[in-house]
Order: sequence, then C-alpha cells, then structure tokens
Amino acid sequence: MELNLKNRIVLVTAGSKGIGLATALGFYKSGAKVAICGRTRSTLDAAAAQMPGCQALIGDVSRSEDIEGVIAAVAQEFGSIDILVNNAGGPPPGLFVDLADEDWDKAIELTLKSVIRATRLVLPHMRAQKWGRIINISSTGVKQPVLGLTLSNSIRMAVLGWAKTLANQVAADNVLVNTICPGFTQTDRIAQILEQQSAASGKSIEEIAAGLAAQIPMQRIGRPEEVANLAVFLGSEAASYITGTSIQVDGGSVQGF
Repeated sequence: MELNLKNRIVLVTAGSKGIGLATALGFYKSGAKVAICGRTRSTLDAAAAQMPGCQALIGDVSRSEDIEGVIAAVAQEFGSIDILVNNAGGPPPGLFVDLADEDWDKAIELTLKSVIRATRLVLPHMRAQKWGRIINISSTGVKQPVLGLTLSNSIRMAVLGWAKTLANQVAADNVLVNTICPGFTQTDRIAQILEQQSAASGKSIEEIAAGLAAQIPMQRIGRPEEVANLAVFLGSEAASYITGTSIQVDGGSVQGF
C-alpha cells in the first residue's frame, strides 16, 4: 500500500507524549515533515530528539494566541500545513455534581475550541490546494459513555458533531475530516483515570487496571502506536475516499453496531 506521505507537512498538537507522540513518530517514519507542540520544553525536546528535523514548539492548545503562534511558526518553517492532527489531553474526570461552571469553561476551551481554532487557521490553505486532512483524536466516550468522564463524554460529542458537519462542507475541496476514538490506551490520561477510580472505589490501581482489561474483548489495554497507525492511514493518500467518519480503536470495547 502506498501512503504517499513523503514531504507532507504534519502538525500534531499535544504531540510530545502519549498518543500525540506516537502519531508524530508514525508520520515521521512514513516520510512526512513533522511539527509538534506542547506545554513543556523538556518533554518537547525529548520527543523531537526521536525525530531529527522535527519542529517542536511551545504551545497550550487551550489558548488561542498559542495556537495562532504555533501555526504561524510551522507555516514559516515548512511553508504550509497539509495534515492537522487535533490532539489534546482530555478534561479531568469527575461526577456532574462535583463540576462547577469554571470546570466546564476550561474543558470547552481545551477540548472543543482548540480544535475549532486550529482548523480555522489551516483550512484556507488546504482548500486552496485542493488537498488536506483534519484528524481529530477523540475517545470512545462519543460512542459509549466512559464511567466518571462527564466533561469528556459531553464535550467530545460537540467535536464529533462539528467534524461531521465540516466534512460535508469541505469534501468537494478534497479536504477530509475524520475522528479517531481511542479506547483505554497506555498514556498519562489512563493513569489519571485509574487513580480517580481507585480513590472512588477503594481498590488498588492494579485491581482497577485488571478489571478494565477484563472488559475488553482483546483482554488488554491498547498501545499508543496502535492508535497512531490509524491516524497515519487517514492522513495518507490511501484514505482518499474516507471522510466524515468516527472510528474507534478500542480492542472491541464498544458494543454498539
């Protein structure tokens, strides 16, 4: 299969660790020119060291000025952005009764507005060149609610609705918009969820992890690179007739048809 990714310009937001880093590495190994952003310089530098020539930029995706600065810097360095991977750490876990307006506002900035702002900035170039890929890293929570993730389950649904609507609007320009829905994956995010569930239940983190794995048909938690493999495919020419989709990578966890 020919991916035809050589010299494509890819920006992966929150790309210094976890699924973001695995995705950046996947594109890099496929011949793309890669830029990543993140909030911590040391983590960014460690990630960039694995990808010589990678542009690593400080940027908080929940801040509009940071997103603008990152995209301007990538465009200046590489000339354009052909593939945008919208990724960000999820909002914190919590029950509805424990969440204040401020929690909802922060989650909207992080999970919804970050995607909208970044896409708005790269879309004109993609439409003008009649080629582009917008790939959103979401969660299986948009298919089947995840216990305790009130903010994520709610706001990621808004991203999914936006993505489907946008896909219809830009498909004729050969700009494809798709959403990846990871299940439980070995990242800092899953560690946070395990800690929250452990504290709520009184069980050890190991017990919680074993219980989660037992509920997955493949009997294990996923690896970041298994999510990244789909992102690279969707960003490639091989996925030229796929748009408006939301695809889970979850070891079979979601039981809906």
